[in-house]
Amino acid sequence: MKKIFLAALLAAQTFTGFAQSQDFKPYEEKMNKLYAEFEVIGKEFAGIRQKGDAITEADKKRAEELLAKDDSLTSIFTTTTLEIAKKFKATKFPAKYVGDVYGNLTYDQLKEVLDPTSGYYNEESLKNAKDFLASLELRRPGLMYTDLVMKDMNGKEIKLSQFAGKGNYVFVDFWASWCGPCRQEMPNVVEAYKRFHDKGLEIVGVSFDQKKEAWTAMVKKLGMTWPQMSDLKGWQCAAGKIYGIRSIPSNILLDPEGKIVDSDLRGEDLLNKLAEIYK
Repeated sequence: MKKIFLAALLAAQTFTGFAQSQDFKPYEEKMNKLYAEFEVIGKEFAGIRQKGDAITEADKKRAEELLAKDDSLTSIFTTTTLEIAKKFKATKFPAKYVGDVYGNLTYDQLKEVLDPTSGYYNEESLKNAKDFLASLELRRPGLMYTDLVMKDMNGKEIKLSQFAGKGNYVFVDFWASWCGPCRQEMPNVVEAYKRFHDKGLEIVGVSFDQKKEAWTAMVKKLGMTWPQMSDLKGWQCAAGKIYGIRSIPSNILLDPEGKIVDSDLRGEDLLNKLAEIYK
């Protein structure tokens, strides 16, 4: 499951629109408490980041603690939102929470909570969630891959179809040299390649860069030894439209026939998924 830093997105606030219902109140209070905790974490984390080059080892350790705490709170927030969406489906009450946490939901979860028959489906606060679901539809499990044709780092044409549907699992990694979260995630992708390439795993990097020099230099720096492609169009990259990529890092995992089996796998989720496949 994707992790998002909710503190950067959510402002602590009291949600009172449905306070007249005693059934809503316990959930409302729980969620308001979570919002407040996210705000505290966000402020402290922002303070550490503002130190720039003056960040100490103690600061780094504290930042890791804050991120771990954020992950824990996000898990609670997500689970509670799913419970609210199910229990109060006929009302407008779930809309706000779904609208705040949608980026942390799997495709199946988001599909379920954005049920057109729900009482909250037409709420304005769900517009971004619906747009996000539409993007996920382009890379949902079960779909056959769509080919990508770009240039490799030597300027030679390369196609995704050279690897996909050829009998091996293929991990298509959407990234860019300028993307901090992509660089932070790359050691996990490198580890996956080291562990599973000899067992048949192929990786194809698709860069959302615009500058070839920055792209190729980062590939070397991060130890990415698998095939790379880019059309050097940044966010206008053809892969963005074809696979609904709205943020990076992102990825799709293709089965040996070329069908999408999963997407947006990161960290331990990626390694565990591949370990399950190659056990």
